[in-house]
Amino acid sequence: MQQIVLSGLISFILTLLVIPVIIVIAKAKKLYDLPDDTRKLHKEPIPSLGGLGMFIGFIFGLLLTLNFAIVPEFQFYIAAFLLIFFLGLKDDIMVLSPIKKFICQLLTAAILVFKADLVLNNMHGFLGLNNIPVIVSYLLSIFSIVVIINAFNLIDGVDGLAGGLGLVSSLVFGMYFLVNNNIAYAVLGFSFAGCLIAFLFYNFYPARIFMGDTGSLMIGLINSILVIKFIQTAPTYTVYPITSAPAIGFGILILPLMDTLRVFGLRLIHRRSPFSPDRNHVHHLLLNKGLTHRSVSLSCMAATLVIASLGFVFNQLGTNILIASQIGLFFAFIYIVTYKKRRYKLRVIKGEIKTDPADDVKLVSFYNNKAAVVDED
Repeated sequence: MQQIVLSGLISFILTLLVIPVIIVIAKAKKLYDLPDDTRKLHKEPIPSLGGLGMFIGFIFGLLLTLNFAIVPEFQFYIAAFLLIFFLGLKDDIMVLSPIKKFICQLLTAAILVFKADLVLNNMHGFLGLNNIPVIVSYLLSIFSIVVIINAFNLIDGVDGLAGGLGLVSSLVFGMYFLVNNNIAYAVLGFSFAGCLIAFLFYNFYPARIFMGDTGSLMIGLINSILVIKFIQTAPTYTVYPITSAPAIGFGILILPLMDTLRVFGLRLIHRRSPFSPDRNHVHHLLLNKGLTHRSVSLSCMAATLVIASLGFVFNQLGTNILIASQIGLFFAFIYIVTYKKRRYKLRVIKGEIKTDPADDVKLVSFYNNKAAVVDED
């Protein structure tokens, strides 16, 4: 327990102290995330190297508290962290092509799979699968790691959102590992949570700094490690064994994963590149409904906690039923915020459109002295 508290405190304090220095340096060197009209929501240039401060706090929290002789796979985790850190940092400063980023992510995933033995080799009944062939497990693991890394990168569109979701998932996984006395992975979760809490002091609306790709890629990488380790080990624990580990792991990460899948699907349906920018992410939909940046982030964090809690409570339902239920909840939520729109009433008086404040009326269209009742966008 002492290791866990110490790692979280070190990570929190260092990140809290380092980020103001990074803000000053970034402003002096004009290292900004510039606004645009495509999908970025901020109006002023904002420093974008918050991920650097997160990494410094997090890595010191790990190095100063873990005994790597007991958990030798963590040396390969550190190698993966460094690789993804330099990838994100270079992209934040110079902007890399998607193919270069993808190759680096594949290398990172390969380190975790082939050196750290972070492998999904049992699906615990999902689609009728249990133990799967070695080659398939390697390919599935690499694919899962790359998808999770990019999912957190793509959902980083509102102040506090990616950091908030990463904080919730890190704490949930960390608490589960702590309860089952897996100290090393509890340290991993709580140390990362510590740096995220410190970062959110500067990132909640109005943001003074963004995490950039350095931070969002790191959140995805840490969560890919935590969720795969959770799926590997949760069914074997004695305190609270999880028989539907893939479903609960999926539920904890459902917002970034399902939002990425949904947005990519929409872009492909409209014959566009899945990586082309737009404003169809879940945070854009919530902003269109009138929520503030802070409300969007807190709502998504709360939704994640609810879905994760329901997963633990209804663990005995089985992997297939839980995953189907979680996907159903997600799309029901998307339907509510996308298609469930208020209607406004209009009336025509002497050739003019009048609004009726009592009915929350809004002028929407007028043609040949006729008012049309239409949905508000």
